[in-house]
Amino acid sequence: MKSVSMEFSQGQTVIHPHHGPATVAKVFSRTFKGQERTYLELQVHGSDMSINLPVDQADEVGVRAVFAEEETNELLDVLRAPTGAQEQNWSRRMKANSERLKLGSLPTTAGVVRDLIRRQEEHGLSPNEREMLKASSRLVLAELALSKGISEDEAEVLLRNAVLGTEVETADA
Repeated sequence: MKSVSMEFSQGQTVIHPHHGPATVAKVFSRTFKGQERTYLELQVHGSDMSINLPVDQADEVGVRAVFAEEETNELLDVLRAPTGAQEQNWSRRMKANSERLKLGSLPTTAGVVRDLIRRQEEHGLSPNEREMLKASSRLVLAELALSKGISEDEAEVLLRNAVLGTEVETADA
């Protein structure tokens, strides 16, 4: 990933690694213990959640710009990639996938989504795994929709087709 610090502006859409897409509602300064710091107020899409985050910690937290086309194509490559070795015991699989998701890396999250979708199609998922799939899919779908300029429903079709190998060529918007 790039180590260049981002510039933020009001109205900009960014990606929070754990909450997904958010809009920069405002950039403001706050004095704490005699030191002035610049903060972002992020309004998380699809929820009433807002997050105040010091700008100088945005990189550390993992706040980033929406993927460019090349990064989106790499994400789709992860979704198309073969599933690795999987634990047969659902609780061990759940623990392993939880550890992967804690990394906050979208390609890693996409790998978890890929593996869970394929397992769901072949063997079914435990209730906890279904919930994990729903939550982690939301992040991948939002990124695909924003970066490709398509609806979340179209992004879901794109994701499932990539994972299950039933892709049809889609015209890029």
